[in-house]
Amino acid sequence: MLAAKCYPASDDNQQHKPWLVFIHGLLGSGDDWAGILPYFSQWSCITLDLPGHGESQSIAGKDAFNILSQQISETLLAYNISHYILVGYSLGGRSAMYHACLGDSSGLKGLVIEGGNPGFVSSQARQARLEHDRHWADKFRSQPLAEVLEQWYHQPVFAGLSDKARQRLIERRCQNSGSAIAHMLEATSLGHQPWLVEQIQQLVKRRNLPFCYLCGEQDAKFQQIAHENFLPLHTISAAGHNAHSENPAGFSERLLSFLKEC
Repeated sequence: MLAAKCYPASDDNQQHKPWLVFIHGLLGSGDDWAGILPYFSQWSCITLDLPGHGESQSIAGKDAFNILSQQISETLLAYNISHYILVGYSLGGRSAMYHACLGDSSGLKGLVIEGGNPGFVSSQARQARLEHDRHWADKFRSQPLAEVLEQWYHQPVFAGLSDKARQRLIERRCQNSGSAIAHMLEATSLGHQPWLVEQIQQLVKRRNLPFCYLCGEQDAKFQQIAHENFLPLHTISAAGHNAHSENPAGFSERLLSFLKEC
């Protein structure tokens, strides 16, 4: 079971709505969603801490995708959540897609992915990603965390960050355990993740499941991924890869618009 924080709807008349289940990205925690939660007071929300992160830091990520999907199910069951919409960012988005397609998702009423990669088609791409993630994992295990984070947040996908925003992220992420992040990075590598596009399409068609893909307007990489995989892309203005953090109001407006369809 994962560590989680619940935020029940402020209005008892809203209790019939599905819960919003927020899943953060690598290096983050459930607290990363704090900036958008005030916009969803009429929805019951729960934020999860992934294995190796936040208050789930002591939980290992062995056989991550399969076990993680089970942990999501166990956590929702423990909180008596039977109907829910998954909202996942980056690694959280990949975890949400896997759970929706290959886990026990009978209670799933909607799927929202923010900058999450649905996987690679080719075995060569998966192998290259395994090597890439092992390289970073070695850094997280062997180097001072602040130094690795400085390198991490200078990757092209984070090019839109200002120096001030980058420094704030580094300071926040220094609360992590380098070894725990390394373990989770390897366990949840894109090299281990199946290509999920066809399964998502079948899921959406078979269950008429509302699905949207959110991306910051400055996040060229994940916009391209969305276009290449024919994902239902909606962009968030004035934001890069971490749109819900960089533009909470814009992200929330787009998500609230989607929820009207659910």
